[in-house]
Amino acid sequence: MFLAACVQLRRTTDIQANLDTTERLIRQAASHGAKLVLTPENTPFLGPVSQKVQIAESLDGPIATRLRRLADELNIHLIIGSMTEQHVLADGTIDQKRTSNTSVLWGPNGDQLGIYRKIHLFDVDIPNGLCMKESDGVVPGDKVVVVDTNLGRIGLTICYDLRFPELYRALADQGADIVTIPAAFTLMTGKDHWHPLIRARAIENQCWVMASGQWGTHDEQGVRKSYGHSIIVDAWGTVVADRGDGEGLALAVVDVSQTKKIRQGIPVRNHRRL
Repeated sequence: MFLAACVQLRRTTDIQANLDTTERLIRQAASHGAKLVLTPENTPFLGPVSQKVQIAESLDGPIATRLRRLADELNIHLIIGSMTEQHVLADGTIDQKRTSNTSVLWGPNGDQLGIYRKIHLFDVDIPNGLCMKESDGVVPGDKVVVVDTNLGRIGLTICYDLRFPELYRALADQGADIVTIPAAFTLMTGKDHWHPLIRARAIENQCWVMASGQWGTHDEQGVRKSYGHSIIVDAWGTVVADRGDGEGLALAVVDVSQTKKIRQGIPVRNHRRL
């Protein structure tokens, strides 16, 4: 068993301020004894897709280096829910049009344990709501990622992936004990879909789910609003921590042995016919 923390943030285009708040809350989580800390999607920057190419970095750039060193200093597993990573073309040059939306897991000594690039991109036109085409500036990933750690096997996903249960089935098939869902779920969809979808992923795959969300209004025009409610859900589908509104932490003790017990008691994987 160990203490886990979901960090809830309200990001803007001010990268330095964003990182300062992120570091403060990660340190706060570690001070409570958290051994696994997850931040939301778009941790360093949340703004127009067109600006992401301009601020994109490699995974050994200054943003990633600062956060990696924090994991090392605090002796924690740290998952930066996502950051804007430079996309390298086949000829070795940097793509000047699109980036990757990338989640990174660092271990307690600062080692890079896992990298996941968002597979399902948020191309939507919500009636009376947000219109966004993430694929205009982001290249989709193509790999399912499960990482072995001394806390358990951790499956990595990002935000809109939540709506594609086949990805979570693949993670469970690879033995994921915990699935992470860093997100910037819109207020309009989040209020109706966030909790049901996350609990469904936990119940159907019999695994813990940690979901760190963006919260609040992100731009001066008030167009981009996120739902918040960063939550931790156990393998039975019970919400054991919910941050609600505001920046801060959702904290809960995670017991991955529960996953094994539930899978043995209700062995749904053994009963599958399709």
